[in-house]
Amino acid sequence: MSSEPRKGASRHFVLAAGGTGGHLIPAFALAAELNARGHHVALITDERGANIPGKPDFMPAHVLPAGRFGKNPLGWFAGVRAVLQGRAMALRLFESFQPSAVIGFGGYPALPALLAATSAGLPSIVHEQNAVLGRVNRLLAGRVDAIATSYDQVDRLAPKHAGKVHLVGNPVRAEVLRLREQDFPDFTDESLFRILVTGGSQGARVLSEVVPDGLAMLPPALRQRLQVTQQCRPEDLDAVRGRYASHDIPAELGTYFEDMHERLAGAHLFIGRAGASTIAELTAVGRPAILVPLPIATDDHQAANTREMARAGGARMIRQDAFQPKELAKQIQAMAMNPASLANAAHCAFNCGRPDAAKDLADLVESMSGIDLMDVIRVGESAGVAAALRPATGTPRKAAKERVE
Repeated sequence: MSSEPRKGASRHFVLAAGGTGGHLIPAFALAAELNARGHHVALITDERGANIPGKPDFMPAHVLPAGRFGKNPLGWFAGVRAVLQGRAMALRLFESFQPSAVIGFGGYPALPALLAATSAGLPSIVHEQNAVLGRVNRLLAGRVDAIATSYDQVDRLAPKHAGKVHLVGNPVRAEVLRLREQDFPDFTDESLFRILVTGGSQGARVLSEVVPDGLAMLPPALRQRLQVTQQCRPEDLDAVRGRYASHDIPAELGTYFEDMHERLAGAHLFIGRAGASTIAELTAVGRPAILVPLPIATDDHQAANTREMARAGGARMIRQDAFQPKELAKQIQAMAMNPASLANAAHCAFNCGRPDAAKDLADLVESMSGIDLMDVIRVGESAGVAAALRPATGTPRKAAKERVE
């Protein structure tokens, strides 16, 4: 589908997302695609999302109340009140902005916006980034018109909703997607072995404790060629620096790297968590990985996220309770002692990528707004059931499509 704007086809769309990068990165990618097609886009989010780096300048942000519903029922009344207040504010926004469709990306701030859309009779879509349908998307699944997924197997998706499933993938940042055109960095018995380690604020501690000692256990043929880049929490920096120095392993450490996409481009192996955006970027670029799912992730969704990439041969998953230096060294050796094995894993990761995710999701959004398209994702009843219910295999699949004249 072309990104060229179509004359007379301009529409208004509202995107609603929680304030984390996992929800907002795909929302921003869709916003950029819709803007390139000549549409107007607004964002509903929370305070974090309104101020997060990377928000497109063309997209105004509206902060609405959004209650949270934890394990304590005593807080539910306040949560319901906030959702109802946010829903009323969203309805007033829709009266002035007049959106053709509302698209939710999960997170509690998306709930009042989607409830307002369904009560106003506006076309609505939810996009699920993970391989487990999130809480808010589960609440909305029966109300919305379409469910866009990132994986062909999505847990917690009720069979009765399978007919509205559209497999599109998880949109990634444009600067990352451009790296798909580059070859995997040369890796031979003589070349440097560049490893990128990241884990986010919740996941960096265990990586800081295990990775340096695990790398030190590698055979000399690998260890002597190491060049490590690792993201750490500020309080861990000195200890990690000391660990690498004691092992005589060159490592660049930081709490944040603005050029992370460039570091990913040069990496031969990634070690880190298995968030949805991380998996989408690794498969978009084609980088093999050792993934350590965050054990406290809701519904264990990070472990589910690893399934497709691991079964295809592009990644290895280690549960955190088994993530010890000896096990890490063992898995790295299995992937990298033979240069051809690492390159093959990179190819398998690449084949899991869905580089047209933003375009395919934009096609779906436009189809909900009454624009005639030449290429719209149309997952029918049988295909939708298959996408939702069949077990994942190692063979990557593209979204099912039909031509719509």
